[in-house]
Amino acid sequence: MTVTTPRLTLERRLLKEHALVIACDEVGRGALAGPVAVGAAVLDAARVRKRIPEGLRDSKLVPERRRADLSERAAAWASATAVGWASASEIDEIGIMRALGMASLRALAGLRASGFFPEEAIVLLDGNYDYITPAGGSGLRVRPVIKADRDCASAAAASVIAKVARDALMTDLDAEEPVYDWARNKGYASPSHRDAIRSHGLSRHHRASWSIADAPTLF
Repeated sequence: MTVTTPRLTLERRLLKEHALVIACDEVGRGALAGPVAVGAAVLDAARVRKRIPEGLRDSKLVPERRRADLSERAAAWASATAVGWASASEIDEIGIMRALGMASLRALAGLRASGFFPEEAIVLLDGNYDYITPAGGSGLRVRPVIKADRDCASAAAASVIAKVARDALMTDLDAEEPVYDWARNKGYASPSHRDAIRSHGLSRHHRASWSIADAPTLF
């Protein structure tokens, strides 16, 4: 399989028209348990002149043992980064797409608290659908880009940072609910995870509204 190296071609072009590029990417969308997380990474004209961190890729293409170090280097490379969250209960209440939008707005609020204002930026969103604007981001300029986490270095940085943060959280939750083996499966639908759900029911960290085959009702 050929691995595409992300570049800054699009970011450089966008920075000719906008003061900032903010890339957003989500992790945890398809999990059965745990929150969804959206990483956000800011680049300005000075940062795109710096060397892209070695090994930076979409988080799915980075071996787990290398992600934490890469996340630290990506965060140091970007002008600023943040991670926003939406909990399992929020996903149950409002649905996954609105929850993604909510998590994105929380990540952008984190950047604003660091002195980077999303209203001055073009928001580069991985995927083909803008879920930020309907969630309350109507004053933002959002540009969905398919495979941005593969092709754009800013989105790859956001992907890795969000992945490392969410994996760490799921590992912490594993200590609270070890029967589900979240330290390994990170809340996704592994066979052992489904078996544990059938045997023990759903925890408060599960997404109860999702159709989990043969799962008993919530505790």
